[in-house]
Amino acid sequence: MSLTIPSGTSASSAALSGLRAAQRNLDTTAHNVANLQTPGFNRQTVVQTERSQLGGVDAAVRPGDASPSGNPGGDGFAHLPDDLVGQTMSLYSFAANLKTVEAEDQMLGSLLDTRA
Repeated sequence: MSLTIPSGTSASSAALSGLRAAQRNLDTTAHNVANLQTPGFNRQTVVQTERSQLGGVDAAVRPGDASPSGNPGGDGFAHLPDDLVGQTMSLYSFAANLKTVEAEDQMLGSLLDTRA
């Protein structure tokens, strides 16, 4: 899923980059959980870096450590709690950034109402 949003203020730019980063984190952790027992699977991680111009973050998927597959008692499950917590954190981050977009929309609507 890709969000294509026109550029706007720095608040919306920061919030939209946060939405994209949260989605990338959710996709990556879901990928890790779904493929945990796949032979030859290598875990992925998301690295976020700040954007200095308009604020916000960039998120890139990077290869993580190898997860032995097919061994339910082995190290392949060592990162499962991290991925499950990561999914929950992604959902909260998505919701928080969405609230920022909604608040800005309401503020701009109010500003336009007072100027009309």
